[in-house]
Amino acid sequence: MLGALLIDAQCIPAVLQYLKPESFYRQQHRDIFSIIVRMFIASESIDFVTILEQVCREEIFPTDQDAKIYLTQLVQIVPTTGNVEAYARIVKEKYCLRSLISTFEEVIGASREGNTDPNLLMDLAEQGIYDIRQGRDSSGFVHIKDVIIGTYDRLQRLGGEDRADYIGISTGYPLLDNVITGLNKSDLLVLAARPGMGKTAFALNLALNVAKLDKKVAIFSLEMSKEQLVERLIASEGLIASDHLRRGTISTDDWEKIAVATQKLSPLPVYLDDTAGIHIGEMKGKLRRLRDVSLVVIDYLQLMTGGDGKKRSDNRVQEVSEMTRALKIMAKEFNVPVIVLSQLSRGPESRQDRRPMLSDLRESGSIEQDADIVLFLYRDAYYNKESDSPGSAECIVAKNRHGETGTVAFGWDGEHTKFTNPEFGRDD
Repeated sequence: MLGALLIDAQCIPAVLQYLKPESFYRQQHRDIFSIIVRMFIASESIDFVTILEQVCREEIFPTDQDAKIYLTQLVQIVPTTGNVEAYARIVKEKYCLRSLISTFEEVIGASREGNTDPNLLMDLAEQGIYDIRQGRDSSGFVHIKDVIIGTYDRLQRLGGEDRADYIGISTGYPLLDNVITGLNKSDLLVLAARPGMGKTAFALNLALNVAKLDKKVAIFSLEMSKEQLVERLIASEGLIASDHLRRGTISTDDWEKIAVATQKLSPLPVYLDDTAGIHIGEMKGKLRRLRDVSLVVIDYLQLMTGGDGKKRSDNRVQEVSEMTRALKIMAKEFNVPVIVLSQLSRGPESRQDRRPMLSDLRESGSIEQDADIVLFLYRDAYYNKESDSPGSAECIVAKNRHGETGTVAFGWDGEHTKFTNPEFGRDD
């Protein structure tokens, strides 16, 4: 494969989608491939002579003559450059096999110690396999030049036809997108509000908007059953009074709306899990099996348990802090945005201005520090029954690691538990 690249530099783009320097077994092969990629990124002339010069300069071989002989041998064993992608796939397969062997040796070694929780061992095995499947390297530090390869490729794609796959996923609310630049991969978003403000409704609205873009959404509901969630989704999508569904007072017109709503919802890639007291390790295992998830929603933080389901501390603040750190790691690991709902303390109730602040986060610990984005929901009509704007709501962007903070206006349809774009009075 390296010989093909020495013969024809036009093969390099096809190879980059399969391989990285650590994919090669021999260190010399890793170094040669790194040189080729580095020269490609710098738009330098790439041929046998220029690569040989750089290999000699970096003293990859004991002598310049050894380098010349070895590179010549690489070129001579190549039957044709037309099969370079097949060669690259073979190298990748061998790398995966070596990685699997290393992962299972680690699990076997930990198993023989006899004092490790079997659940943790299974999670270790699943994690290792998942990393291999995703083409990730967990061996340690990575040199900046190797990161540049991936960044170069991403920037090229960002300006291409598939740009939508490399920017934040739209929330379905343009005003909110303008502030937070959409739902960005590996971000942890905390959505907090006092009870009754509609945080579950808002999270479901976001999830539904993302699913309508043909993006797979996973929802972990620790408070409500999956049947209750579906009822809410039907009410929101079909514009059916939610209390009609709760009480069973469903009219003929409602049944027609339900039929239309279910037809729209059924094909959407939305997956629900209502396991009570689920821990983060279990979440990760389920997400790995689900595969290709674009958004994770968790309702809500305070009902979760620690990594392996065991209580680690009598200090609840510390326990919640550990969970937020684990959720941020999970978002980064799966490279997806994770929205976690959270309760607020009673702080807003004691102030004249009842709009939430970061200090109101209940059992805050490191919630503020770990979150990339913190969103608060506020409806004046909730506190003031004589409010001039009963159909309005605010989404307060209290923290935004990617840019500005501020307040985004929404419309609120309480009858159908739905947040809308105020300029249109609807969510499209």
